Amino acid sequence: MSTPAFRRVLRRESHSPRTVAMIIAVVLMILVLAYLGTEIVLYLLAQPALLLGPAAQAGFLVGLPTERPGWIIILAGIVLGIIGFVFLFLALAPGRLSKHQMQFGERAVLVDNGVIAASVAQHLSEETGLSRDDITVGVSHRTVDVTLRPGLGVPLDDAPLKSIVQTEVDSYELTPSLKPRVRVERPKQNEDEQ
Repeated sequence: MSTPAFRRVLRRESHSPRTVAMIIAVVLMILVLAYLGTEIVLYLLAQPALLLGPAAQAGFLVGLPTERPGWIIILAGIVLGIIGFVFLFLALAPGRLSKHQMQFGERAVLVDNGVIAASVAQHLSEETGLSRDDITVGVSHRTVDVTLRPGLGVPLDDAPLKSIVQTEVDSYELTPSLKPRVRVERPKQNEDEQ
C-alpha cells in the first residue's frame, strides 16, 4: 500500500480539485484579455473605443495617483488584495473531502464521514440500548463528536461511552485517526413536575 501510484490515487480521491475556482479565474482572465484585445484592434483600425482606448487607459493609470482621492485607491487596492488572497488560498489549501482512508489489506478503501457516523451511532445504540434517534454523531477530519440524549432516569456516564466510541473507531483503522468527544444531554424536567 506504499507505492507512489497508490498514494497518488488515494490523495486524488480524498481531496477536492479546485476546478470551479480555476474555471472562474480563467473565464475572468479571458474576458479581460478579450476586452483589451478588442480595444487594441479598434485603436489600430482607427475606430471609436468601446469604453477606453489604449491611450486613454494608459493616461488613466498614469494620472490615477494625482487625479483620484486617496481613499478610492486604497479601497481598490484592498479589494484586489482580498481577491488575490482568496485565489492564493484556493491554490495552496488542501481542500479535503469528507472521507477517511480505511485499512483493508492491500486494497484502498475510502469511507465517507457520513458512513462512519452512522456506523458509530448504530454501535452505540446497540451497546447502550438507546434509540438510534437519541444519538447524534458528527465526523470531521480529526474528531468524532457524539451527543446522546437519554430519557429521564437512564444512567449514562461519559467515560465508558468515550471508551466504547474509541474502541469502535480504532477497529476501523482509519487514516487520519479520529479522537472521540462524547456529551450526554440530560432532558430538563418540566416546571409542573418540580
